[in-house]
This record gives sequence, structure tokens and C-alpha cells, in this order.
Amino acid sequence: MIDFVAFNLILDDIVLPDGRTAMAELGGGGAQTAFGMRLWSDSVGLVASVGPDFPQVWWQWLEAWGIDLQGVRQTEQPSLRAWQLLEYDGRRTQIWRVPPEALMAHLSRRIEWLPVAYRQARGFHLGVHPLEGGGEFVQNLGKLGGVISLEPFKPAECLPAQETVRHLVSQATIFSPNLEEAVSLFGPASPPVLLRQFLEAGATAVALRLGAQGALLAQQGRNELVHVPPVEVEVVDPIGAGNAFCGGFLVGWVETGDLVEAGLRGAVSASFLVTQVGMPRVPITTAREMANERLKQLRDRVTTLSFG
Repeated sequence: MIDFVAFNLILDDIVLPDGRTAMAELGGGGAQTAFGMRLWSDSVGLVASVGPDFPQVWWQWLEAWGIDLQGVRQTEQPSLRAWQLLEYDGRRTQIWRVPPEALMAHLSRRIEWLPVAYRQARGFHLGVHPLEGGGEFVQNLGKLGGVISLEPFKPAECLPAQETVRHLVSQATIFSPNLEEAVSLFGPASPPVLLRQFLEAGATAVALRLGAQGALLAQQGRNELVHVPPVEVEVVDPIGAGNAFCGGFLVGWVETGDLVEAGLRGAVSASFLVTQVGMPRVPITTAREMANERLKQLRDRVTTLSFG
């Protein structure tokens, strides 16, 4: 049985603010989420769809990191690929480079495509449309019994009705937007106010990702917020850090049931994604040693605050 499951693979063609490029980097959220999980768990699987052009180097990376790949389907369509255009102010623009039929083939989700070994997983994390939610697929995933963790894969195009937000957060135990995504669901407000609004909408646990300011966490029945600062590392490329955070957070939540511990693991997982363009190249044994050291250093920097 696989304990934790992530979804999706995309090849990223990255353009940094200074014009430098990095082509065909492993992306899509799933690999980064699986990385974040794998730092803390020996049992991680990936569900995705790729084409015959998927680079061998990334198969080798996934295998070297011990990520189970029986959930990765191969189709005749080209692998998903997109431009990722980064700006100095932190904005990122994604532009698909594949035809619509490839998008349909690779982004479709069916519960029957989940390997039997994944169906008793303790936790699943995936990105969903902020206005549509995860639909029938997430509903069926929830019936399997594992903890569901969701993040919006982009900001909402328009301010949704509150019933839409309630439906979105009710699909998951953990909901983890970044600040822009959170504001798109409720309108402009401070992070503490946004977290209160998510809890009032019915969210069980919320991890609001704040980029260079770390993450602010809230939980039903808990009268204070938890601030987990970022690990102090040199930031080169932030792509995928949020996904890695979500993977680490989910494992921490499932294994300890503790909001602070989950946030710490999430922050440490994210710290590995920002120090280079693309996926970390360090071996898993080295990365785990580094992760445990970063966890110790970060623990003393966690603070609590009121909702305001």
C-alpha cells in the first residue's frame, strides 16, 4: 500500500526575470508535492499522464527518489508542457505549449485510474479549480477514507458566491491557498481575516502560504493562529515551493495530527525547491539529513498570534 499520493506532471520551460531560461524542467505540481512528501515518508506515489517524449532524465530522478510510478500512465499525446514566465515582483504567468487534445488526455481524472495500491492511502493532495472544486473525482477520492488536501491551482477569475467557497473547502480536511488565491475567494483582507473567513466557511485546517513571509495556519477549535516563517536559504526560483509545502504539510498532519508540526514540515519541504531552478539534485539521504537539521532550527522560530 502507498501512504501518500500526489497528482500531475508537466514539463516547465522557465523564463527568469533576467531573461535566463531553463527548459523542460520537471513541474506540474505533482513532482514537487511528491518531493515534499518523500522527505518525511517512505511511501509516496504519483498519479499522472505523460507522452512518449517525457525525458528519461526525469524518469530516473523520480526513481532515484523512490517515488512509486505505477500510477503514471503513458499516452500517445505529447507530454504536457508550458512556459513559466517569472517577474521580479513574484508574478508568474503560465502559457500552455501543447494542443487542446493533449490537455484533455493528460488532465482528465478518473478514480479507476488510481492503482489498487493507492486506494487505501492515508493522504491525497491535488490542485483544483477555485470555482469548480474537484468535482466528482475528489468526492470519490474522499470516499476512500484518506485525508484530502487541496490547493487552488490559480486565483479565481471573479469573486465567487460564498456557497461556492463553502463547497470548495468542504471537500478537504486541509486547504492551502497562497495569498493571491485566498484574496480572489473573499476579496482584499489581511491574512488573519482571510483565515477566519475560511474557518467560518467550514474549513477544518487552513495553511495560508505567504511566500517570503512563510505561512499562517489556522484550525477549527483553535483560538490562535500559528506563524511558521520560511527557512533561511537563498531564493533562486520559487516555482514549486508551494506544492512541496503542501506535500510536507500533509504528511506532518497525518502522522502527528499537530498543526505546528505539519507547518514545520511544509516549510522545510518548500525550502528545498527555492534554492535552484527546477527540482533539487541532492540524493534523498542527504536531503533528509538537511531536512532534519532545518526542522530543528525552524522550530524555535514558530510564533502564535490572535485573529485580530
